[in-house]
Amino acid sequence: MRPRIEIVIRGVVLIMLAPLLASCDEGVLGPDGPIGQAELTILYNATAIMLAVIIPVMLLTMGFAWWFRAGNGRARYLPNWEYSGRIEMIVWSIPALVIVFLGGIAWISSHDLDPPRAIESATAPLDVEVVSLDWKWLFIYPNDGVASVNRLVVPVGTPVRFRLTSASVMNSFFVPQLGSQIYTMPGMTTQLNLQADRPGVYKGFSAQFSGDGFSDMWFDVAAVPAGQFTAWVETAKTQGQALDAAAYGELARPSKALPPITYPSVAPGLFETISSRRVSADASSHQEH
Repeated sequence: MRPRIEIVIRGVVLIMLAPLLASCDEGVLGPDGPIGQAELTILYNATAIMLAVIIPVMLLTMGFAWWFRAGNGRARYLPNWEYSGRIEMIVWSIPALVIVFLGGIAWISSHDLDPPRAIESATAPLDVEVVSLDWKWLFIYPNDGVASVNRLVVPVGTPVRFRLTSASVMNSFFVPQLGSQIYTMPGMTTQLNLQADRPGVYKGFSAQFSGDGFSDMWFDVAAVPAGQFTAWVETAKTQGQALDAAAYGELARPSKALPPITYPSVAPGLFETISSRRVSADASSHQEH
C-alpha cells in the first residue's frame, strides 16, 4: 500500500513541476549518476511533504473567505468561541508530522549520501585529486601521472573518488548534474565520490565566492567511454610541460578564464605538499594576496 501512495505523491509533484522540468535538462533537475538521482528523489519527497501542508492551507484559505463572505447568511458567527481540542490537535499535529518526515529524510540521506562513502560498483574507482586555485581548478590523476586544468575527463560508469583541497582561499566544488557540493579548504582535505552514467559534458563551478575571478571558475566534466579515457591519458602524456615546482608556482598565480591545459607528468606528492601547506617559498609568494 505504501509504495502506491509514494507513487501517487510523486506523480502529483511531477505534474505540478512539469512546466519547470520541461525546460530543465541541466543542473540538479537533470541529474546523471547515482548521487544526482538520489538527491533529486530527496528533493521530490521533501517537496511532496511540504505541498501536503501548503495546498490544503491555500484551499482552506479560499474556502473560508468564500464561506464567510458578507453575502452568505448561512455562515455562523461565533464571537465567544475560544477553544476546540480537535482543532488544536490538527493544528499542532500536522506541522509536527512535517518536521518528523523532513527530519527523517535528512537523517537517512545524510548517511546514505555521505560524500566520503564509496559508490558500490563492480568497476574499480578512479582516483582524482582536486586543487582549487585563484581562479581555476587543477585535477591530478595520481595513478596515471597526468594533470589537467579546468577540464576533468572521467570514464562513464566508473566511480570517481575525489580528494580535494585549496591552495588559497575556501572554494566549493560543485557539478550540479552529478550532485554533492563540497568545500575545498586550505590546509585540509575533503573527500567526495561521484559517478556519471551517460557520456556527455557536464558543467562544474565554484559555489563559494573567492574573489575577483570567482565568476570564471568554471570547468567541464567530460564523461567518455573507457577506451576514449585511456586514449586521452596517453595523449596527455605526450603534450605540454611537466607539472613540477616551477610550473606549479606559475600556475598558482591568480589568473582568470584560463583555457584547459594538460600536464604529461606531475611532481611526486604534489597534492600532499599543497594540502599540508608545504609549498615552496616561490609558489607561496604568488598565492598570498
